[in-house]
Amino acid sequence: MSLALLSRQRWRIAIALSLIVVVVYFGFVLLVAFDKPLVGRLLAPGLSVGILLGALVIVASWIVTWIYVRWANDHLDRRIGELRSSEPRP
Repeated sequence: MSLALLSRQRWRIAIALSLIVVVVYFGFVLLVAFDKPLVGRLLAPGLSVGILLGALVIVASWIVTWIYVRWANDHLDRRIGELRSSEPRP
């Protein structure tokens, strides 16, 4: 695997995961903007659907970050190590 191919793969993963975060975040914002009765519905005293979804947006961001870090540590770092070990030494 070449460095250019590895770089493209890293960008594809980063863009895909970034799009997931954008969709989740703007989906939440649009839901708040256009369906206030749903977001304001109480699930328990002091806990509305909006508060729960807002917390889930934050958790989703953490999960997406964890996915990228895990992929980078398991896949990207290993491939870079392989490329470094295969390059000729002066």
